Order: sequence, then structure tokens, then C-alpha cells
Amino acid sequence: MIARGTRSVNGYRFLVPEEVVAEITEPTQQHILAVAFDKDYMERISIDTIESLRIFAELRAVMGLGEAACLSLATTRGVWIGSDEKKRFRRKAIELIGERKIIQTRDLLLAAIHQEKISVTEADRFKQVLAQNRYAMAFGSFEELL
Repeated sequence: MIARGTRSVNGYRFLVPEEVVAEITEPTQQHILAVAFDKDYMERISIDTIESLRIFAELRAVMGLGEAACLSLATTRGVWIGSDEKKRFRRKAIELIGERKIIQTRDLLLAAIHQEKISVTEADRFKQVLAQNRYAMAFGSFEELL
């Protein structure tokens, strides 16, 4: 989830629900996430209102734990959501928060390049790692998008 802030790309800060943290089981990924929290690149959040809990419970009937947590909190907090999903999650997100509040990985990396937080080479390395984990982007290099 993405909210206005000062420690991140494009003036947004990255919020990670506890349910998403709990889904990270690979030790290397757990370490990377812990470092991101320690350096304030990301912030842990919890489902903390009756309304977000109600929406979470409804969403759990049709999607996974982390997805339901993200979408319920984005709905009640009025924040953006980072997602590359194309099916049920995306349809539900559009219904609850609107298409304009969904940002994709490609867009975040492009914003980071434009703000000189990362280089094109670094973004292309991220793209390679994502491809190794079954998320391919339909272009060769971020250089093509600049």
C-alpha cells in the first residue's frame, strides 16, 4: 500500500500489513523486509478499525490473507495500492478504491529512475529478479520507456 510521505519514491511511503509480513517465509526475503523496516523505507501496519476488519472478513471469502488485508486497509485509509494483479483482485480493487489508485511495479520503478533514486541498470536488475520469480514485464529495458 502506498500513502503520502517523505521517505520514498514520488513522495509516498510504503505500508505493509502484518498479514503480508506473515506470508513472507523465505529467509532472504524476510531479511530484506526487516532491513527496509529498520531503515524506514516501509512501515508495518495493522487492521485497526472495525470497518477495515469488516471489509477484510468479506474479502477473505474471495482472496488470500495478504491481498485482503491490503485492499481492506487501502479502502478504509484512502491510500493507493501497489498491484500487478489482473484478475479478481484487480476487479475488486477497482470497485473499492478506483483504478486511479492502483499503481504497478513498472510505474514505481520508472518514478524511482526519474527521481534518480535508482539507475536504469538497477531497475533492469530488479526486472530480471522479478522475471526469475515469474513476473515478466513486456519490454526489454527501462531505457525503452524513458
